[in-house]
Amino acid sequence: MSRLLQRSHIAFVHDVMMAAISFPAALYLRVGDGVVFYDPQNILFSASIFTVISAISFWFFGLYRGIWRYASLNDLTRIAKAVTVGVGVLFLILFFTTRLDWLPRSTPIIQWFLLMALLGGSRLIYRVAKDKITARAMVRQGTQRVPVLLIGAGDEAEAFIRETRRSADTPFDVVGIVALTEGRVGRNMHGVDVLATIDKLEETLNKLEKNKRGLPRRMVLTGDALRHEDITKWVEIADHHGMTLARLPKLGDLREGLSDPLQIRPVAIEDLLGRPQARLDRDKVRQMIVGRRVLITGAGGSIGSELVRQISAYGPASLTLVDAGEYNLYAIDMEMAEKHPDLPRDSVLGDVRDRTRIDQVFAKQQPEIVFHAAAYKHVPLVEHNPNEAILTNTLGTRNVAEACRTAGVGTMVLISTDKAVNPANVMGASKRLAECYCQALETLPDDERGPTRFVTVRFGNVLGSTGSVVPLFRRQLEAGGPLTVTHEGITRYFMTIAEAVELVLQAAELGNHGVTDGGKIFVLDMGRPVKIIDLARQMILLSGLRPGKDVDIKVTGLRPGEKLYEELFHDAEPPEPTETDGLMLAAPRVVDYALIKQVFAELGESAQSRDTHKTLELISRLVPEFQPPEIGVKSFFADDAPAKIDQAAGGL
Repeated sequence: MSRLLQRSHIAFVHDVMMAAISFPAALYLRVGDGVVFYDPQNILFSASIFTVISAISFWFFGLYRGIWRYASLNDLTRIAKAVTVGVGVLFLILFFTTRLDWLPRSTPIIQWFLLMALLGGSRLIYRVAKDKITARAMVRQGTQRVPVLLIGAGDEAEAFIRETRRSADTPFDVVGIVALTEGRVGRNMHGVDVLATIDKLEETLNKLEKNKRGLPRRMVLTGDALRHEDITKWVEIADHHGMTLARLPKLGDLREGLSDPLQIRPVAIEDLLGRPQARLDRDKVRQMIVGRRVLITGAGGSIGSELVRQISAYGPASLTLVDAGEYNLYAIDMEMAEKHPDLPRDSVLGDVRDRTRIDQVFAKQQPEIVFHAAAYKHVPLVEHNPNEAILTNTLGTRNVAEACRTAGVGTMVLISTDKAVNPANVMGASKRLAECYCQALETLPDDERGPTRFVTVRFGNVLGSTGSVVPLFRRQLEAGGPLTVTHEGITRYFMTIAEAVELVLQAAELGNHGVTDGGKIFVLDMGRPVKIIDLARQMILLSGLRPGKDVDIKVTGLRPGEKLYEELFHDAEPPEPTETDGLMLAAPRVVDYALIKQVFAELGESAQSRDTHKTLELISRLVPEFQPPEIGVKSFFADDAPAKIDQAAGGL
């Protein structure tokens, strides 16, 4: 017999004994010494009946699935239910057998409270005793705990403090709490004082430094503190006082599963965005995807691979992964083979520039939903290779869009970029042209467009994507620096890859309901722009080093086609809210489909022949905001231009 089973039996015997003595004890508390005048047979009969009823009730309500060492409110609730049923059944039996003529009516109430105290109190005493044994064991072992200051006074903080009090192995000692709001200041949590609000963090640390216990060695973020807008400021404060910054996982993060509250993690760079997580309706996304055939282009890239991961969890009928890169496609295919071996999938080597190949894939797979993430996105490289950008980003989008029309796809989602707004580089202009094509198709009458809805989603940089600044900074840190920044004032919008993809899926679901009528496009709410030089400083601090002392930051100058700041909306694109937090709508100017089809044919000829001058001229005519210095051309949007344009929404 296992030790756990033995302990359960001991606990069961204890509880039954408490139930057996509760009835005579309750009667004695009610009548005192007058109990000697009561018939012993009635008392013995009632106590025996109650003992049997309680034994059944205790086992039925699972009082022995819990561990006394971790007795909690849930255990107390189960005890209350079991005791209530036991007392209720006993007095029903006594009523039908003796009409309760001999028993004071207050006895059952007294017995209920008495038995609750006997059962609950014994568990409490056991838990307190175990905690004291743990504390003495730590003293004997000479355990040295790291003093920590918690930021946030919510459920995560309470769970963490409770666990540190309970476990002899935890290396942490909470010396204080700083709350995000004033409601809990001056109170305490398991004996730990809530010292102040977060706006007095610096002052609180100065006071602790003068205290006999000294300054905490670590500052730990909990709960909503992880999404506070001032988190970057706390990094600087912690560094100023020689403290390290850490975080607790959120107990409510059900997507990753509940984590051990003691699992303190380093603060990741994505924690510094200071923007609340969007509230999403994943049930609607699941309804959109479950049982449907889904195709993803650029499936091996940063965004494409995350699309694959999230979509696969929603139960599609099949997944088709399309990518021109052999290794990237192999990597995501192997990942799916391990995580979702039963999900039908087909990994296809193919380039969106190849119209024949794309048509063949669509004809064979017959997808119902398409996510088009394939693109060239590295600004300086694309600036030096404009024809390749047009062939992939612009004409590749046309190929996918037309294949969707031919195959009768229900929804095509184009992944765009904030660089398409007032583009100063070829990459942004090529993506703006891709947006224009999908917009033009979306505005066609239903009988011309076919069943396909064309949904465009525009957003900024994603942390950790291939070629982005964060992996570059990490490599430079590993090499000992310096970290290179192109300009001290350069800013960018950032979002985590996972959150961006979740919002893309949400946009796809909304797009099915016609909110993009008229050529509107979705724009993700990226929060506040981040200065790249600040990002560099924070990454150095989070690695335990000091900017300017341990690792230098070097300003190298703007690269070709690089802007100081990016925009999510054109000046003439006033954002419109949607029913989903984090998703907005913009209404850029729309180009007539016949015109854009004609110009794209010309672009195809110039790009195929690598006629760079002609390609840039055609780009700048369609996207007047993009004007290479060496090219002076007349925009298609001049007064005498044949374009049919929706003038209500501003420039392309």
